[in-house]
Amino acid sequence: MKYYSIHEFSKLIGRTPQTLRNWDKNGTLKPHHTGANGYRYYSHEQLKQVLNIKDDKEKKIIGYCRVSSNKQKDDLQRQVENMELYLSSLQQPYEIITDIGSGINYTKKGLRQLIKKITNNEVEKVVVLYKDRLLRFGFELVEYIANLHGCEIEVIDHTEKTEEQELVEDLVQIITVFSCKLQGKRANKTRKMVQELIEEEGETEEGETND
Repeated sequence: MKYYSIHEFSKLIGRTPQTLRNWDKNGTLKPHHTGANGYRYYSHEQLKQVLNIKDDKEKKIIGYCRVSSNKQKDDLQRQVENMELYLSSLQQPYEIITDIGSGINYTKKGLRQLIKKITNNEVEKVVVLYKDRLLRFGFELVEYIANLHGCEIEVIDHTEKTEEQELVEDLVQIITVFSCKLQGKRANKTRKMVQELIEEEGETEEGETND
């Protein structure tokens, strides 16, 4: 069973830690248990009780795989194969949801399907190979929604990128989406800018490798 510290629990229910301490004193809500360190811990069952969440479905693990365009279908297949290998080792019921679309596109079919399953209390855990495979921006918001429904998000590869790499990748994503809405010369100019950013980033990485 999942347990939350008083600070985690208070954030999830939109109250302050002091409110929870008061509830403990007056008997409104006692913590599930108190650790050897004296800290209060609350169970996920208590979270569902406070938020009036009903959960009577068998939960499963969902692996989420995404690429940005149809040209990357081979990469998507590799993601799925790696995900299947990992999820099968857990020996628990699982499902894999795939998506093709930008990391800043919030209307992707697979992403909506995933969030719907989470909010329907059907998911125990979401697994992604990399953090940005779920979303380029807004990962923490989806993680918060998941936590409200007793679902955790596991990122397999925690390889850290430099701030410059992340900035360039974010800019490329934003400009790419913006350029798709343009036509004619403006679109070509914007796409050229994207290509230059990608090439400059590649040169930077190669230079760092050779140092």
